[in-house]
Formats: sequence, C-alpha cells, structure tokens
Amino acid sequence: MIQLEGVKVEVPDFASQVRGASKELLADINLAFTEQRIALIGSNGSGKSTLLKLLNGLILPSAGQVTVLGLDTRPHGKDVRRRVGYVFTDPSAQLVMSTPLDDIQLSLRTLISDKDLRRRRALALLAERGLSELADQSIYDLSGGERQLVSLTTVLAVEPEIIVADEPTTLLDLRNRLTLRRAFAQLPQQLIVSTHDLELAAEMDRVIWLEGGRVVADGAPAAVIPQYEEAMALV
Repeated sequence: MIQLEGVKVEVPDFASQVRGASKELLADINLAFTEQRIALIGSNGSGKSTLLKLLNGLILPSAGQVTVLGLDTRPHGKDVRRRVGYVFTDPSAQLVMSTPLDDIQLSLRTLISDKDLRRRRALALLAERGLSELADQSIYDLSGGERQLVSLTTVLAVEPEIIVADEPTTLLDLRNRLTLRRAFAQLPQQLIVSTHDLELAAEMDRVIWLEGGRVVADGAPAAVIPQYEEAMALV
C-alpha cells in the first residue's frame, strides 16, 4: 500500500521578486492508495504529476511522509523505484535506445546477466504485448501508441509491484487510447494514473480530484467525475 501523511511540496519561486520565495505545489495531502486501479484528475497545474512523482521517490515531500509498501521514500528511494514503475506522458522521454528490443534488454540488465537469455526474455515480453513485429524497428518509425506500449513493456520488464502512469493517453489518437486502456485493464499490478481522459478515469475503482495542490473530491468514479465536469463547465 502507498500512504501519504501530511504531505506538502514546495519549490523555489524563481518568478517572484521576493528573495527566497517559494510556491506550493501540494498541501495537506493525506491519502492511502488501497484500491487496485486509481485515477487522479484535475486541470493542468493541479498537482497530479507532482503527486505521482512522490509515489516512486522521483521527488521528496517538503513536509510529511510518503511510504510505499512500508518503505519511506526518503531513505529508501532506490528500493521504492524498483517496486514502482513509472510511465511518462511522452514515451520519447523513456525510450533511450534505437529499437524496442534494445530498450527492453536495457531494462532487463539488472535482472538477467546472460545476453542470450536477456534477448529471449525481451522478445517474449514484446510478444506478450503483440509487438513482436516491432522488435527491430527504429523507435522513431513507431506510432505514438506503439511507443507508449513499448514504454509500458520496458517498465513491466523489471516486474514492479505498482505501476504509475502520468497522462499516458494525452498524445494518442482514439485507436491507440483504446489499445492502451485494454493493456492497462489486463495488468495484475496496482495501477495509479493521472489523466484528462475521463473515459479512462471512469474505468477505475477510485478517482481523486486535485485542484490547486489539494484534494477536492475522492471516491467512486460515478460520484467524483460528474462533480468535476460540472465544476469545469462553470469555469
């Protein structure tokens, strides 16, 4: 389980003319992530991405505590990142090798030392996602949806216990959004996703609405999403 207790995140406010000024990205966050599939919704700048980065120690709280599977992210960030896989909005930020096969083999280096075994495992992982034909293609020749599925596969390669995904459908067309949603639905891991895709959010067990770095509503999708839509219509 992931738990946030009294969490606040502040960063320097370089736009301010006041020396040493800071701005608050999150405040008064007290959450326990117990459900299997959870969505974070909210407008741009609401704090969704900041909260997600807390969950695998990419950033640390300015105050309060984040624990992941019993591990405090402050002293145990490396261990937490082994357990929590992070899928970025733009797969180009995640894919660093020239082909899908190379990228997945790179992810597997910490688990499998033998090159031949590593290659076979990478090919098997691609096959599981229906991506075998893309193994040796250039990353730059893939569609947005294909890149995002390869990104997800590189994350799953190291067998994390939890998957967090930051607006993973934002850059995708409808066909590829549906493909990625089906892939998410099949994951055995706990999934925590930030999204503007309310159809994706509606498929989750729980939805948390953030605005201004604070939790506005938290509950079942059927209760939270209509509140969010009504509020956005009034803006």
